[in-house]
Amino acid sequence: MKNISKEKLKKYEKDFINSENKVITNAVTKNGFFKSCENYEEIRNTRYEFSINLNQGEITNQQHSGRCWIFASTNFIRYFLIKKLNINTIELSQNYIAFYDKLEKCNYFLNNIIATIEKPTTDRYVTFFLDSPINDGGQWDMFLNIIKKYGIVPKSAMPETYNSSNTTEINKILNRLLRMFAYELKNDFKNGKSLDDIENRKLDMMEKIYAILCTAFGKPVDKFDFEFTNKNNEFHRDVNITPMDFYEKYIKDLNLEDYISVINAPNEDRPFFKKYTVKYIGNVADGNGISYLNLPIKRLKEMAIAQLAEGVPVFFGSDVGQESSRDLGILSPKLYNINDIINVKETMDKATRLEYRESAMTHAMLFLGVNIDDNWNASRWKIENSWGSTPGNKGIFVLTDDWFDSYVYQVVVNKKHLKPEELEAYNESKYYMELEPWDPMGTLAD
Repeated sequence: MKNISKEKLKKYEKDFINSENKVITNAVTKNGFFKSCENYEEIRNTRYEFSINLNQGEITNQQHSGRCWIFASTNFIRYFLIKKLNINTIELSQNYIAFYDKLEKCNYFLNNIIATIEKPTTDRYVTFFLDSPINDGGQWDMFLNIIKKYGIVPKSAMPETYNSSNTTEINKILNRLLRMFAYELKNDFKNGKSLDDIENRKLDMMEKIYAILCTAFGKPVDKFDFEFTNKNNEFHRDVNITPMDFYEKYIKDLNLEDYISVINAPNEDRPFFKKYTVKYIGNVADGNGISYLNLPIKRLKEMAIAQLAEGVPVFFGSDVGQESSRDLGILSPKLYNINDIINVKETMDKATRLEYRESAMTHAMLFLGVNIDDNWNASRWKIENSWGSTPGNKGIFVLTDDWFDSYVYQVVVNKKHLKPEELEAYNESKYYMELEPWDPMGTLAD
């Protein structure tokens, strides 16, 4: 192993000192890397105009939490609810979903600890569990698990609390508690307790967790009155309904189970036209696991365009932090000329970025439109984000088609848009591969 010699360091210094680097250094030290290489031409050419354009209610805000997948899912549902009720806007309770997601994830974690109770804490799976017992992140299938078991409510029935909008504290408390519970359960096993005894103790632990969640998020509502005034100024009221009543009456006819996750992971060990899942990733113990159908990126675009053309939004997952501006609301690989500043040539493609952990599916949003030409080729996509109305164009972002190629990993589309051979692959009773929980495609959107 060689050190950097003083001679080499002198060479580096000599090579750096020139007029061009001096100008770049002045700009970067004053403004930072990305502001210094912002591409004005790309900003000017990226317009908020779309040939297919769906209108939505008021922009939502996940604030200081990692609940993007909950916001994207509830925003998908409310699009239809707004039309059904003939109202201007509505917001469904993300807090209600987050409460039960946290509760179920805690139980899921403890189940995983019990399932691997004979393994040491140095086992890679156990280490994975303990590194992050729970977090805010999730996926479309996990959202469906919650609403099918617990129903759903409007935001007025269970509004936000400090802790639902600012999750750092509650996550820290729960993770510390869950690690302690894991230690106690494994210690019980070492001391000869039966698995039945350990399972019963876990249920007592869950009661403590339930109480903590009620303290943080508020106790979930059992019954509520649903009231709204439509665009014709007609007042409506549903009295004393349950969350499952609300789901059955207003949501169930959307047939949400018909919407599936299609991903683009173009790695050699992930053949296209195969179905995948991720080990040890989920929330509801007896719910559905995560299912992904891996297809070429062209098919993700075609199906997303077809669904938007029918007037249906598209939930999607991407790596939103890559080559994007929160303030401008633009996601484009041409937005920053960063390689010109750092004098580096890009050598990684999408598959390589996944393999080397440079990129992953980290954030969920909603496609609300797309700009297409006469041949149905897209140039830019309209995004509803959940970061409030300040970023972008009053909360709406624009994503260029080449950014889609590089950083969109998932679209949730109705199965009817699949080709017969694709549907056959998705309906296979067995997964082609169970991805490891630390796989980049196992990253949960937050």
